[in-house]
Amino acid sequence: MKYIDANVFIWPVLYNDSKAEYYKKIAKKIAKKEIIAYTSYLTWDEVVHIIKKHLGREIAVKKGKKLLRFPNLIFIETNDEIINKAKDLITNYNLGPRDAIHIASALTNKINEIISDDSDFDKIKEIKRIKPV
Repeated sequence: MKYIDANVFIWPVLYNDSKAEYYKKIAKKIAKKEIIAYTSYLTWDEVVHIIKKHLGREIAVKKGKKLLRFPNLIFIETNDEIINKAKDLITNYNLGPRDAIHIASALTNKINEIISDDSDFDKIKEIKRIKPV
């Protein structure tokens, strides 16, 4: 089981480089059930927000709809348990609230690996970050 950070879905939309290709391969593996993948509904917010900022509302809405229908991607709902865990993570690791919600979503669901470009996750001892190659 792997937790998928928002940048896995954002990068290939905005860029055409080796990192984008890596993330496209990850997406294909998720779609084929080669990776059991989870993410937070917060990922949808981040994808739409960043794509809207760079490419406009129309493309952001389209990509947001596509993300919500992404094959075999399991969305985790944010609840009191996740927010309380996020609060602790902010205190213990000096994370921002969005990063803390992502990590809390993973840990609360017993997921100990995150695919992400975000090096802030390296300081979290409870989870291993899988970086793009």
